[in-house]
Amino acid sequence: MTGLDQDMMQKNLTCKSLREAQKDMCTYGFAFVPANLLFLALGVLLSMLSVQRGVSLPEMGDELLPLFAANGSLGLSVVVFFTIGVVAASFSSADSALTALTTSVCVDLYRRPNDERLRKRTHLVMAALFALFILLFRAFNSTSMLDAIYILCSYTYGPLLGLFAYALFTRRHVSGKWVLPMCVIAPILCFVVEKLVQHISGYRFGYELLMLNGALTFMGLWLTGNKAASNNQIISNI
Repeated sequence: MTGLDQDMMQKNLTCKSLREAQKDMCTYGFAFVPANLLFLALGVLLSMLSVQRGVSLPEMGDELLPLFAANGSLGLSVVVFFTIGVVAASFSSADSALTALTTSVCVDLYRRPNDERLRKRTHLVMAALFALFILLFRAFNSTSMLDAIYILCSYTYGPLLGLFAYALFTRRHVSGKWVLPMCVIAPILCFVVEKLVQHISGYRFGYELLMLNGALTFMGLWLTGNKAASNNQIISNI
């Protein structure tokens, strides 16, 4: 899903040409590989360190790094750099997400991109919603942070994946009035199917729910869309 969310699309829109935007998406995607390998290696090393020191692993995997880095067992310098890194990463992610959401509300919903007062109010409301969702996530989440994020992405990114695949692999037009309903119905159907399958067979969907969500969105767009007009039809209409 690299490059498809609002945060990354805003970055791609600043490119001078389509070719540069394509290069940006590919480069950004390949850059994830060494970064993920570094985090994977760090997790393996910390797990080995916990076994060596006889420390029991935490129930949630994302608590492993703070277990050693935040309590000072690796030295004061690690605590300082860990704190700076967490704060920098949090502010960077929150700032870009707040900017993207504020832009969407002011430009796409209200159609008032130059309204400074609306922009400030929207920014404050989005910041308050961020804080509210963080508190709710902390109160009700029973799994690791990464696992919860990927489960949420399975519902929110599924329609994006379906829309992208529909535009990429078909020449059919979409019916504008059905796009939003299909993007809402597909995650609801995914939730219903997940609960039914879990109740009947005991099987619980994992990250493959994203593929099911995208496939349902794709099928909905296909059923409500229509064939693209051929070149001869376009010429005759003109």
